[in-house]
Amino acid sequence: MPEGDSVYRVARRLDARLRGARVERSDLRVPRYATADLAGAVVLGTASRGKHLLTRFAVGDSALPEPTTLHTHLRMDGEWTVLAPGRQLPRRLEPDVRVRLATDGGTALALRMPVVELLPTAQEHTVVGHLGPDLLSEELPVDAVVAEAVRRLGRQPERPLKAALLDQRNLAGIGNLWADELCFLRGCSPWTPVGEVDLERTVRLAVKALRFSVSPHGAPQVTTGDVRPGRQHWVSGRAGEPCRRCGTRIEVLPEVPGDPERRRTWWCPSCQPGLQPPAAA
Repeated sequence: MPEGDSVYRVARRLDARLRGARVERSDLRVPRYATADLAGAVVLGTASRGKHLLTRFAVGDSALPEPTTLHTHLRMDGEWTVLAPGRQLPRRLEPDVRVRLATDGGTALALRMPVVELLPTAQEHTVVGHLGPDLLSEELPVDAVVAEAVRRLGRQPERPLKAALLDQRNLAGIGNLWADELCFLRGCSPWTPVGEVDLERTVRLAVKALRFSVSPHGAPQVTTGDVRPGRQHWVSGRAGEPCRRCGTRIEVLPEVPGDPERRRTWWCPSCQPGLQPPAAA
């Protein structure tokens, strides 16, 4: 599943290409919205909320009864692309199209999109209201984001750190890669109880890392400072390789399908002392 910074970059790209454009033709290829017609609506912009995308429309001269939001979620396979006027999608990809928005500024296409919903903009809270503070929020000051995330994380002090970081109800935007890298950078076992962790320092590091990842001068999802292929991460994806700090063999715990507490996890047993997974006990 894409990380929050990846989704943020998708939102920024859609916003840059479509903001202010008028929809000339729409096609939502999901049964519930097969007859929906956005033609005549004006794109107000696209924003990300954690791993969710919200594309907002003004009524314009459309048949929409009120300002409307297109809610999409990429999960593992979804993708947005925007074609310049006159460009066509390769025919082999046509079966993957779930949303087509032909506008006077180009055509936006959602491919293999697992979540597609239309809802009144005033009702956006019904799809994102459960989320914790967005680490990439442009509406809240960093201190407010950190304070709320720390408060939410602290409600379950016995919960393993990695599982708590991945819970979007605590803080929105952390995915598996960032969770493993953050645990390493903080020197914590992924299974350290939240109550034993300096949560403010951890959340501030998460905010700093994700914001650097999306900044114009940043390096997307590079945690080591080395952008060379194969050198970008401390532990993620490096099972069996030596730790870049101490030389200890990086371990990996396989995912347990359907168990949100047991995602695939990479860690260094030496640099991240403390509780180890049951399989390694």
